[in-house]
Amino acid sequence: MKQHKERCSISKMAIELGVSRSGYYVWEGRKTSRQEAEDQKLAGLIEHIFKKHYGRYGSPRVWAELQGLGLRVSRKRVERLMREQKLSALRRRKRVITTNSRHRLAVASNILARNFHAAYPGEKWVSDITYLRSTCGWLYLTVVIDLWDRKVIGWAMSKELTAEPVCRALAMAIGNRHPREGLIFHSDQGVQYCSEEFRTMLKRLCPSVRQSMSQKGDCWDNACAESFFKTIKVELDILQGCHSMKEVQTGVFEYIEIYYNRCRRHSALGYATPVALTSITAA
Repeated sequence: MKQHKERCSISKMAIELGVSRSGYYVWEGRKTSRQEAEDQKLAGLIEHIFKKHYGRYGSPRVWAELQGLGLRVSRKRVERLMREQKLSALRRRKRVITTNSRHRLAVASNILARNFHAAYPGEKWVSDITYLRSTCGWLYLTVVIDLWDRKVIGWAMSKELTAEPVCRALAMAIGNRHPREGLIFHSDQGVQYCSEEFRTMLKRLCPSVRQSMSQKGDCWDNACAESFFKTIKVELDILQGCHSMKEVQTGVFEYIEIYYNRCRRHSALGYATPVALTSITAA
């Protein structure tokens, strides 16, 4: 009633809602309680965090952000205030398969075996390829992720599904992070990862590498890479097929290098950021 009293009389609204005018005026004239005042202040901060991250954060990450600011507040309270403000994180879309595993090239066994925990950087890397839509056609994004801090240490984009961008992503990963002895490099059974071009480069740059591959058609064997692709397609709004290739390329660069690797809190890291984890380890 208070929100609409400038457009509609209190008497009409009271009749419509089945409440008394006197009761409304008593409510309006009461003092705001300490709890309500704190909720209003906290709700404003929650809205600021939500908008700062472009609607990408749900209550767990908003709560973690508040904890990072030194505020002691319960997660249920954050959930309630976000629900009252109708602040809901972006939702994930249906997955589309891009893997071509219909080939006669040799495949590697699944050494990773869904053990996505890494004790050290450069111990376990996962890689995958996904499609991105633009107004001029498809772009394909290859990523290499270090399971130690879930950082995208290598990535490449191309207009065709070939081994060349996969090799570029690998070269970038090695340039950004030195692989440990016995590195596990995990991917699906796509023809790009089974190709002679990629395997030769992998062995040349990482002589002690152990190549690992998911079981055919089982996306859960490479869940971390799949999760990244689902996340970027939900959180990066220029991937709806309404932007040019150049805009998509610029947007992906900014998302990975500026936002995902530096600012976004990861549930697998206890809602820390990859940069924060690296800083703690370095110290």
